[in-house]
Amino acid sequence: MKIAYITAGAAGMYCGTCMHDNTLAAALIERGHEVSLTPTYTPMRTDETSVANDHIFFGAVNVYLQQKLSFFRHTPRILDRLLDNRRLLRFVSRFSASTDAHDLGALTWSMLRGEEGLQKKELEKLVQWLEEILQPDVVHLSHSLFAGFARQIKDRLGVPVVASLSGEDLFFDELVEPWFSRVRQTLAERALDVDAFTAPNRYYAATMSREFGIPSERIHLARLGIRTQDFPPPPWRPEAGPVILGSLGRFAPEKGIHLLLEAFHRLTQQLPAGSVRLRIAGYLGNKDREYYETQRQRVSAWGIDPLVDFVGEVDRQGKIQFLQSLDVFSLPTIYREPKGLSILEALASGIPVVQPDHGAFPEWIEATGGGILVAPDNAEALAQGLRRLVDDPEGRRRLGAAGRQAALTQFNEEAMADEVLSLYYRLTASSKAA
Repeated sequence: MKIAYITAGAAGMYCGTCMHDNTLAAALIERGHEVSLTPTYTPMRTDETSVANDHIFFGAVNVYLQQKLSFFRHTPRILDRLLDNRRLLRFVSRFSASTDAHDLGALTWSMLRGEEGLQKKELEKLVQWLEEILQPDVVHLSHSLFAGFARQIKDRLGVPVVASLSGEDLFFDELVEPWFSRVRQTLAERALDVDAFTAPNRYYAATMSREFGIPSERIHLARLGIRTQDFPPPPWRPEAGPVILGSLGRFAPEKGIHLLLEAFHRLTQQLPAGSVRLRIAGYLGNKDREYYETQRQRVSAWGIDPLVDFVGEVDRQGKIQFLQSLDVFSLPTIYREPKGLSILEALASGIPVVQPDHGAFPEWIEATGGGILVAPDNAEALAQGLRRLVDDPEGRRRLGAAGRQAALTQFNEEAMADEVLSLYYRLTASSKAA
């Protein structure tokens, strides 16, 4: 099968959606399918070997200029190609990573309008390439923000279009009026052009159907998957040493790092000196540096600097080594997380997790038995949950073993590819029958 997978570059940072898309594309390629993983906006960045091609459509510079200045909506392609230069896009991505979603309402709405939007020239380039060069059997869009592409793709290519649901609600909720209402209405309209949406869990399928008008009958569950073979079991550590707590995710307020630090501070007041330590790893963007400095100051004011290790961004090997150093994992997001790849990576490493009881987390805990749930946005509840595992080494081993077994068997890249391929085959069969 020939599959065109249109993803989105994440402005120079490690992005869960990018990593998911790359893992899925690689798994499909390993099965003998011809997959073109094509980024938009900026080049992709993933901690695995990238399988993306060299094309970049809807380059961030062109998209922005076409939104702001009518002249650039009619420029020749030779100029567009200069503005789509990968080196230039990487440079620009250093700044776009800090762009606030409040400023992007008009652009988001325009992109959703597809051939009626201000970037219709960019859409024409993509559709022409798909039609004349790639000629795929199915086109997969990495999120519902690209639903505006579907109408032109189906009219010109006559192939099924799939779109993933991958955390867009968090972005939409930051849009100001009138853009939020316009985006919501247009998404509901353009969703009818998409043959099928995939959602990583029941929670997110229901959320996107209820809040953004995507027909529930078009949403199909397709579990997340990771390259589980990359994550070895946890090494043996003597029980006499300190219990190492850890978190891995973008260093941002919505990830709840402040809650984790406060919970850890409470633990240090309850437990013998030196019995627990905390390690925090993850990408830090420019817009969150003030938040980061504030958390560092809190740690200093509490006098627990020697017990907290701010690791920073880690690559693939660094991430594996980081997880190997932990006894308990927690990423206490204050928003309802739709995915949570780092949770699955911790479970695959045999590390039990303590997560807020919202979003995707209840389904992950139910499916894996690899951790416990606590009240959301509550440092005291989080401290109690962490304390429960700190005090119970046998419980940690039991939950870690259960989580690892479930991750290896249920949330690997083969299982993910199976479910997505099954959907592709059903859609292509129906398309040919029609």
